[in-house]
Amino acid sequence: MNRKSFINGFLKLESAGGIVLMAAAVLAVICANTPLRDYYDLLLDTPVSIRIGALEIAKPLLLWINDGLMAVFFFLVGLELKRELIEGELSDKRNIILPGIGAIGGMALPAIIYIYFNTGDATAMKGWAIPAATDIAFALGVLSLLGPRVPKSIKIFLTSLAIFDDIGAIVIIAVFYTAKISFAALGVVACCILVLSVLNKRHSESKSLYVFVGIIMWVALLKSGVHATLAGVILAMFIPIKSKIDNSYSPLKSMEHDLHSAIAFFVLPVFAFANAGINFSGVGAEQILHGVPMGIALGLFAGKQAGVFILCWLAVKLGLSSLPEGMSWTSLYGTAALCGIGFTMSLFIGSLAFEQTGVNLLFDERLGIVLGSLVSAFMGFMVLRFTLRSGN
Repeated sequence: MNRKSFINGFLKLESAGGIVLMAAAVLAVICANTPLRDYYDLLLDTPVSIRIGALEIAKPLLLWINDGLMAVFFFLVGLELKRELIEGELSDKRNIILPGIGAIGGMALPAIIYIYFNTGDATAMKGWAIPAATDIAFALGVLSLLGPRVPKSIKIFLTSLAIFDDIGAIVIIAVFYTAKISFAALGVVACCILVLSVLNKRHSESKSLYVFVGIIMWVALLKSGVHATLAGVILAMFIPIKSKIDNSYSPLKSMEHDLHSAIAFFVLPVFAFANAGINFSGVGAEQILHGVPMGIALGLFAGKQAGVFILCWLAVKLGLSSLPEGMSWTSLYGTAALCGIGFTMSLFIGSLAFEQTGVNLLFDERLGIVLGSLVSAFMGFMVLRFTLRSGN
């Protein structure tokens, strides 16, 4: 499969996955606001445990989804990142500068807005990174509603910016959202990395062997205090992108292709269903105007579009980059607004931020994420619909 057809297939798959993701989120909200609520909560609280000798992992189903399935998602993110940097769109420096600069603004300004609304509340401040993320599946799902009128340059720009966003989210999770560190467990992680390095140096193409070592590394990270989903990213960095036996075969692209459908149509929708169930009964102005939901909603809606657009505008005006072919200033603004759809990654960071606090702020962060993402999706869709129809 050549690069062009690969990108076309990827974009179509991500768009369809975004629509399924939306449906899963809506279903979760329905379950949380109907008599199904008790069954919904019971399902997510179901205890699941695995024990091998003295080693035991016991978690409710919700945390198996957030720690386990999301590790598979981050593995795919790592594979995509490695491919893009080596031979994809991000291998050309001209394609890196503008979305890279935009991503910086799109992460910094939302965090600043959140901090402004929550200064003085030490617990709430743990959620500063929640509005800094972009959900590429959701964003491309909204773009797909506009049909074939959307230029490929807009899709590539949005995808590239989201990849930089993912890199930022990975760094944030690794640095700021770790529990008490177990150096013994980290020693096991280091051994796993050494084994993966040896496998890569010897050009091993055994997928099962890489995955086996990756599972051991995931368990070790789970016990170490560093978030276990990072095992997926680390593992991806060691998967060979080229085969030494068959020049037409790529172990990395093969694994990426195998995982795309499972991630788009199972992992992310299951995550959305498990985390988007907000009960709106009794919700009033007091809940909406609380610092956490306000900081998240305004960070996603106002901070994302302003941060991305302003820094991209400055980069072009200063001669650091240029607008991609087929993209106007208005369509750039609409695309920047879509970056405020932070759903999946924002929910994930929110669960990390508040699960250890002992204070139930999960409702607040989910409310802010849903409001900010919905308004951003509507704004981006309407701006691009008008722009692409009028040719501005």
